[in-house]
Amino acid sequence: MSDAVTTVAVLVPCHNEALTIAKVVADFRVSLPSAAIHVFDNNSSDETASIAAAAGAFVHRVGLQGKGNVVRRMFADVEADEYVLVDGDDTYDAASAPALLQALRTGCDTVIGVRSAVDSGAYRAGHAFGNRVLTEFLSRLFGRNCSDILTGYRAFSRRFVKSFPVFSSGFEIETELTVHALEMSMPVGEVQTPYKERPEGSASKLKTYSDGFRILFTMLRLFSIERPLFFYGGIAGVLAVISIVLAVPILQTYVETGLVPRFPTAILSTGLMLLAALSFFAGLVLATVTRGRQETKALFYLQHPSARRYD
Repeated sequence: MSDAVTTVAVLVPCHNEALTIAKVVADFRVSLPSAAIHVFDNNSSDETASIAAAAGAFVHRVGLQGKGNVVRRMFADVEADEYVLVDGDDTYDAASAPALLQALRTGCDTVIGVRSAVDSGAYRAGHAFGNRVLTEFLSRLFGRNCSDILTGYRAFSRRFVKSFPVFSSGFEIETELTVHALEMSMPVGEVQTPYKERPEGSASKLKTYSDGFRILFTMLRLFSIERPLFFYGGIAGVLAVISIVLAVPILQTYVETGLVPRFPTAILSTGLMLLAALSFFAGLVLATVTRGRQETKALFYLQHPSARRYD
């Protein structure tokens, strides 16, 4: 085992978390005393930045609004061997951080803090159900089981962080983080962690319906990007079936009478089959492009050492 000291960075994205940020910094200072705590302030209108600095955190400011934009800056600017990402709203348990890092060091590239509500107000109305639906949907899309794709509490290896191209701008970043791990076939760990209600006076920035639809759209977009042959091949299959259903009666009439009485339907059927062919070949071409992009990401991933520790 190497004698080199492992550096750990705690990354805390914040927007108007003056009420909670000092406690978050203090709690992680206790649970991970050797870690560097970085608070990224995203255009807060309160005293979040100054309070975090007074609590001993390194404070960074990000002008582009949105959690995804903040994570992009975090991953680009902070250098460490291991990373812990946690929201600044004091809903996550800092004492679970060593367990996340321990799981990371056993061979995982990312460890997800699976939330376990400790009080009835931890989840807003409909959020727990929405999380289960979206998690199950993503698991079926990509063929690997996940337990909590929307958690804001995760640990990452350096190779994960430095090979992750962030495209999302908002709360859909958690979905993108999960898909990156699944598509790169990275070992993913899970650790149960308590999840509590926000303190009184602290408000969530997540918009239930608009952000929920953005997350769902992100899943479909990422599926079309990462699995283009399945996505466009599926569209091709649906169009081809509709085309055949429309064409069968026309062919039967033609065989029986030698006439084609419904030209508009025949033209529609032909057009749908052409679109099906175009969709299928588009999937083939994009699958080749995706393969090259995945190989490039894999090369970046392999440039960095594993977080695993060997005795």
